[in-house]
Amino acid sequence: MSAIAGIYHSNNEPVPVEHVNRVMQSLQKYPANDIQISHKKNIFLGFHAQWITPESVGEQQPYCDYERQLAITADAIIDNRDELFEKLQVEYIERKAMTDSQLILLAYHNWGEESPKYLVGDFAFVIWDERKQILFGARDFSGSRTLYFYHDTNRFAFCTTIEPLLSLPYVEKKLNEQWLAEFLAISGMIDVVDASLTPYKNIAQMPPSHSITVMEETIKIKQYCTLTSVQPLKLKSNEEYIEAFQEVFQKAVTSRLRTYRQVGAQLSGGLDSGSIVSFAAKSLSGTRKQLYTFSYVPPNDFKDFTPKHLMPNETPFIQSTVRHIGGIKDHYLDFEGRDSYSEIDDFLNTMEMPYKFFENSFWLKGMFEKASEEGVGVLLNGGRGNLSISWGSAIDYYALLLKKLKWIRLASELHHYSHKAGGSRFRRIPVIARVAFPFIERLFPLGDSYEFPMLINPEFAKRTGVFHKLQNYGIDETGWFSATNIYEQRKRHFEDIFHWNASNTLATKLSLRYPLWKRDPTNDLRVIRFCLSLPEEQYVQKGMDRALIRRATEKLLPDTVRLNQRIRGVQGADWVHRMMPHWSEFTDELHQLSKDQTILEFLDGKGIKEAMSNIHEGVHAKHAINPYYKIMMRSLIVHRFIKKFN
Repeated sequence: MSAIAGIYHSNNEPVPVEHVNRVMQSLQKYPANDIQISHKKNIFLGFHAQWITPESVGEQQPYCDYERQLAITADAIIDNRDELFEKLQVEYIERKAMTDSQLILLAYHNWGEESPKYLVGDFAFVIWDERKQILFGARDFSGSRTLYFYHDTNRFAFCTTIEPLLSLPYVEKKLNEQWLAEFLAISGMIDVVDASLTPYKNIAQMPPSHSITVMEETIKIKQYCTLTSVQPLKLKSNEEYIEAFQEVFQKAVTSRLRTYRQVGAQLSGGLDSGSIVSFAAKSLSGTRKQLYTFSYVPPNDFKDFTPKHLMPNETPFIQSTVRHIGGIKDHYLDFEGRDSYSEIDDFLNTMEMPYKFFENSFWLKGMFEKASEEGVGVLLNGGRGNLSISWGSAIDYYALLLKKLKWIRLASELHHYSHKAGGSRFRRIPVIARVAFPFIERLFPLGDSYEFPMLINPEFAKRTGVFHKLQNYGIDETGWFSATNIYEQRKRHFEDIFHWNASNTLATKLSLRYPLWKRDPTNDLRVIRFCLSLPEEQYVQKGMDRALIRRATEKLLPDTVRLNQRIRGVQGADWVHRMMPHWSEFTDELHQLSKDQTILEFLDGKGIKEAMSNIHEGVHAKHAINPYYKIMMRSLIVHRFIKKFN
């Protein structure tokens, strides 16, 4: 619940006080309830405290257990406290006041380097083991909290953010071209596939699901958690599956409400956030706390250009959810006057690296700002819901039935689906066939495929060998994942550890700036494992896609939201509309970029010129989906970041 930092000299040389001061002073740009350090000869641990949970108020951190000769600094909220109390045989009288850092330390004392696999929650921590003379640290399974480090022969330094490490006199600020090559070569929203890299050559990142052990000059990093061997769950009836899900999801939501401050939630008009809000409201019922919701809406002058099945302004669905649940203090935020272009520098300073989610950047930050103003301590979010609680694409499931020649079941499902989603059941058969048998699309393509212009300079790509590396992660030379099967994509998503790196980096650094935590129950390790254990027919059933969460929220959500299969909310459709007042400034900067040989060493100059010729055709809100407009924004963000090294 804070920023952590530390320096260890394995050659027993004292850590200079000046270095301690530099690191801790670099963190002072973030609000703090308390600042504490532990400095003993060759080991320094620091804690820039932001109190979130009741137990953290007035917490002593770094925490030193003199009897066990252990010390810890931890940026953590642990969600399976009751389970750990039982396993560790903690006395009942001690449980309520025990901090999460003390609980982690007990887990380490009991299980040693295996301890992270017993922890559920959002965490990054480092422990100094005096007896063994080692530093041991870990980051949670999806990397919800960041942890960066520098090391050389005799020195190891770590911190939640990058800037404090760059303040050390022996850390050279140098661009990591391998990180940049991956960032530019990947067309999707993922930043890089190597989660140990940062944009700074001399600074590494602890990958999600990994622990680190530093002993003298040796550093050992290993993966402690995988999600590839989840045992299938077989229950007797649909009702039993729903009851089991409700139990595990309620536990995940309730454990994330633990704050001495207010509870907030990002709320759209969809299932994921609506489900979280409904389960949270149930847990808060009877308490003195009111649930605050924060919803993003386009400005009043935005003219919707999207197809009828998309909805940029989800207010009607949101209000339906709020009225149905009751007792909610709802906020509808249009962030008038704010846009993706004007906030680039501020976002680069926050992220400490380039980013790709510019369409939503200003309102993501704005949510934290508004929630902080309302005294919120935890801000609930359903970012991973599409792959966990609301998994279930009907068309892809029907393609699976077609491949398995399950004609009777397919016909029945299509009959139900046509009633729920509209249209004739027979008109979807050609689409299903193309999904089931991709070679049909290759032989007889329908229309032009969506292509994202290549951003990386081909010579830079060749020099770094980036596409050869990306092939090992299933990404081809278009920068997209080559797997077309949605089930294979989901499998790879949970096997790989890099998918949530960028969004979790944003969440951590915004949490430091506006002292509150984003917490995602759909990303709870217990929920993920449960959802991966279910048979596929629990997710698509009787014409209902995303069937698990729809059935589990009966009476908890209004049917207008719960059973909606015809309209989908879309966010960020107004990003070009918002930038129109700055368009000449935007295009002028692009002209400067196109002539800057420093940046063209990394970016594809030919592609930039092609993109610029397209954006000069005029500006309209509908260009929000134009790939050339997107590529120019990405180029400009990278350009501004690289200028920091010159």
